[in-house]
Amino acid sequence: MSGIAAWFLDVPAPAAYALIAVLVFAEAAVFVGFVLPGETAVILGGVLAATGRLSLPAVMALVVVAAILGDSVGFEVGRHLGPRILASRPLRRHQPALVGAQRFLREKGGWAVFLGRFTAFLRAVMPALAGTSRMHYPRFLAYNAAGGLVWGVGVVLLGFFAGNSYAVAEKALGRGGAILIAVIVATGLVLWLRRRRHNLVDPAGSDSLST
Repeated sequence: MSGIAAWFLDVPAPAAYALIAVLVFAEAAVFVGFVLPGETAVILGGVLAATGRLSLPAVMALVVVAAILGDSVGFEVGRHLGPRILASRPLRRHQPALVGAQRFLREKGGWAVFLGRFTAFLRAVMPALAGTSRMHYPRFLAYNAAGGLVWGVGVVLLGFFAGNSYAVAEKALGRGGAILIAVIVATGLVLWLRRRRHNLVDPAGSDSLST
């Protein structure tokens, strides 16, 4: 992870914008979130905005739009493919957690879509589950847009505040030391977010909602 983050922090601005958009969009649309959570790219985008290499408003807008669009595609995938997508190879190993996610969706409805945006597993599967359950798209879109807005702006700002440490370190230690500090801080933020939210769906299959 640290090597990927260091590389990401050094790519040209247009490539950084494109990578952030693609990873956030693909997280739910094509289940890329099982391999590389889009949250990591969003935090690093905030770090780059703090250094002045990216525009903070542009990163926030890009993340929110990509999140909403990617989830909408995931919803359509679930609506059209139904149970077949749940039996696909990327999801086969996660059947117990999927059972918990489906129960969470039945109990919470639209709020499950909103809350699902804040944990990596649910972020990847909840749109498809909502589509499979035949939730009305306007209802899905309302909760999806709200979750995408709160998550997108909040996570970018987390990276932005971490990036302020990067800017100070760059003056004192040079670019190499600053990249190392940014990687450490960004990785710590990712781990903190995951630790705080992982109990939304228990890995063993239970659906506890502790935060």
